[in-house]
Amino acid sequence: MKSVQYFTDEYLEQTSKATPLQILEYLEQYRLMQGAKMPAKKSKLISMKIPEDLLQAFRAKCEIKNIKYQTHIKTLMQSWLDK
Repeated sequence: MKSVQYFTDEYLEQTSKATPLQILEYLEQYRLMQGAKMPAKKSKLISMKIPEDLLQAFRAKCEIKNIKYQTHIKTLMQSWLDK
């Protein structure tokens, strides 16, 4: 048996004033609550020069911590952007 959800007039009035962005955020949060996975983000292959000793030390430290070094670079980039 399925349950039926009833909404108060106040709730319907409040939700009718939601912006499109608020509606999208709500729908995305609901989708995540239902266990859906985020779609994979497209990646871009880049090339950059890094001093060999810096890269070697970074990769060694990542290996010690059992972290993939390229994944850790992306994590560091994201955390810098989030600040």
